[in-house]
Amino acid sequence: MHLDPLKIREDFPILKREINGYPLIYFDNAATTQKPIQVINAIKDYYEKYNANIHRAVHTLSQESTRLYEEAHYEVAKFINAKSYEEIIFVKNTTEAINFIAYTIGLRKLKKGDEIIVTLMDHHSNIIPWILLEKIKGIKVKYIGLNPNGTLKYNEFEELINKKTKIISFPHISNVLGTINDAKYISKIAHENNSLVILDAAQSVPHMPFDIKEIDCDFAAFSGHKMLGPTGIGVLYAKREIMEDMEPFIGGGDTIYNVIFNEKEKKCSIKWNDLPWRFEGGTQNIAGGIGLMEAIRYLKKIGMENIKLYEREITEYALKRMENELNKAIIYGVKNIEERSGIIAFNINGFDSNEVALILDQYGIAIRSGFHCAQPLHNSLNIPSSARISFYLYNTKNEIDKMIEILKEIEKLSEK
Repeated sequence: MHLDPLKIREDFPILKREINGYPLIYFDNAATTQKPIQVINAIKDYYEKYNANIHRAVHTLSQESTRLYEEAHYEVAKFINAKSYEEIIFVKNTTEAINFIAYTIGLRKLKKGDEIIVTLMDHHSNIIPWILLEKIKGIKVKYIGLNPNGTLKYNEFEELINKKTKIISFPHISNVLGTINDAKYISKIAHENNSLVILDAAQSVPHMPFDIKEIDCDFAAFSGHKMLGPTGIGVLYAKREIMEDMEPFIGGGDTIYNVIFNEKEKKCSIKWNDLPWRFEGGTQNIAGGIGLMEAIRYLKKIGMENIKLYEREITEYALKRMENELNKAIIYGVKNIEERSGIIAFNINGFDSNEVALILDQYGIAIRSGFHCAQPLHNSLNIPSSARISFYLYNTKNEIDKMIEILKEIEKLSEK
């Protein structure tokens, strides 16, 4: 394994910080990740050296800015093995990407009585847009249930899918349980029914090798800030043949090739711009795109397979220590380490998840608590809320050891 977390940590300025007099231990990576100095400098360099609007001018700064921004699309396409940069649309985040599909495909092409399948494992971002569409268009949203161990009930896909099913949308990895879903299988059964497939890849693209051609989904969405990149930049992948038949969700600058006013008819005709620019209306997050490109290059240098294996190693280490040494911990999710990512949801009997998070924060340990924007999942498994640890390439076993020490002290508090 060629991953040295101690060396990697040197690239992350924030990890040198102290919280309440303790070294920061950052275990909230499923929410957002920290940024290496290489990404920070790439954004700084843009604003100091190349800042100009793209696709708008012939002057040097604009040409340099345009080249970098377009290069970022190429870098993302290569990273997920897309056919072309034309299949890569930059958006604000995963949430915007899924809403983009809901309004370009759902609102304009679906009709009353059509059906969409999602799962009870989904982040709210992949549930709420379809509920809104249900109210607007009269479509029907169906839900795949969960087994007690937090895996999907795969048999329900074949039970619920029918000729009315137009879209199946689901998470590649649960942001609560870390469950890795069989995206290739779900795509296969969806396409056998001529249904479109939307993959929420927010928790998978940053943590493992990801091949969009192998999965064969029609759309995939992920966020830059969850993979060492800046906030405010995300990616919507869409198959070119589908994009060609879509009209922009946002109309304006850069979406059009030309707008011709017909004096006789007193109306304008529009010719849309080339892909993917027709879907990136207005001035985009140029610095964000450049920062995301630098983040991808950083991840590629370390190697996604190395990251996957390292996260698996420290997750297994944490799970074993929690299971063997904590008496009041309830750990959720599958037992097989190969079926889960570096996310651990748990509770300590006698404590609310927010109480656990607040106590850990007193010792400089940052975790997430609550529903994690996945309340239906918690309701389905009858969990009031949960504390969540999530790892990334800069976390260490020593940090896990320190967290276990505090969790043991929390357990002792419940006895008083």
